[in-house]
Amino acid sequence: MPRRSGIKYLFARALLLAVASLGLFAAVGAAAPPIRIALEAPLSGSQSSNGLDMLRGVQLAARQANRHHGVLGRRIKIVKADDKGDSALAKKVARRAIRKHIAAVIGPYNSSVGIVNLPIYLKNRVVPLHLTSSDDTRGMGITIQPKNSQIAPLEETYIRSTGAKRVTILVDDTPNGAFTVGMADRLQQRLTADGVIVNRISLVELANNPPPGYYSTKVLEAFATLPDMIYVSTYYPEGAEIAKALNTNPNGPNCLMGLANVDPGFVTAAGLGPSQRCVFSGVPAAPQLPSAARFVSQYRKAFKRAPGVWGVFTYDSAKLLFRAIERAGGTGFNRLQKRLKHTKNYHGQTGATTIDPATGYRTDLPFLHILRVDSYKDFVISP
Repeated sequence: MPRRSGIKYLFARALLLAVASLGLFAAVGAAAPPIRIALEAPLSGSQSSNGLDMLRGVQLAARQANRHHGVLGRRIKIVKADDKGDSALAKKVARRAIRKHIAAVIGPYNSSVGIVNLPIYLKNRVVPLHLTSSDDTRGMGITIQPKNSQIAPLEETYIRSTGAKRVTILVDDTPNGAFTVGMADRLQQRLTADGVIVNRISLVELANNPPPGYYSTKVLEAFATLPDMIYVSTYYPEGAEIAKALNTNPNGPNCLMGLANVDPGFVTAAGLGPSQRCVFSGVPAAPQLPSAARFVSQYRKAFKRAPGVWGVFTYDSAKLLFRAIERAGGTGFNRLQKRLKHTKNYHGQTGATTIDPATGYRTDLPFLHILRVDSYKDFVISP
């Protein structure tokens, strides 16, 4: 074979091998399974406005990651887990999500749900980044939003600033009220230690579709205790009904609504006047957070609507999870848990995040405030 022809032959052969190798690598890359992450929240039912906001926050983070070749070259796939905010569904929802081979779960939102199913996720080596606020879920993964023990001091400080000497607490102590009971317990303990007289009225009947006039009756019962302040420890569907009942006496005692009432649906259900009758402990909607400007713009562009309160927290949770997967070199349970629990000064859309590895709690909460509803029906920081 002439020398020139031999060179051409070797070159062509090398080129074919290179093309074949590239094709093989491409096939391997294409076959790489996605990283499956569950978003568990009340995606339907009375709390769905918060749940869908949470879902959109995670979807936005996943879309952004997938536009840049995913995480470690693998696409992110979101698995929807709808628990309807009902602890009775907690086990079934978690087990269904686990069967879909998820590496992590963002959520759940409701503490009563998380108390039941966070141990199931952990037992099955699924890493949780939950949004439950009950201290009963301490150590069960991590969270970047407030916990009972972090919210109660804010509420105590506010109530003391009003000079209130008598406080009456209306509390949801149904099976789904783990968070609301925990908040009422902590606040009652702190106020009693301060010398404040605390009366407590149970709303356990909420579990059985209370009859017409139920909320008005309970509010009249609260008025009869002659309080300087009424504290409402419920979720928003019930809190909105209580706000309407409170508004029948506009000259009555001051009112503080607990964090679980901060929901876009509250103002819609209660109306503007009753919503402005009270102040709220909690986190304002993302457009009120200076740190979240980029997220708000991207969310509006993606979903043609403004974000609520918790979508920015699930967005940051997802981004934090993606970073931890990259730094851990994969989704291995132990390494990923360790990376997340040792998060230090991560700058996200909710501000800087450092996690206490002993509790899984965020150490700084710059977004936690006393809120009011403005004339535009938005939750804003109260002066």
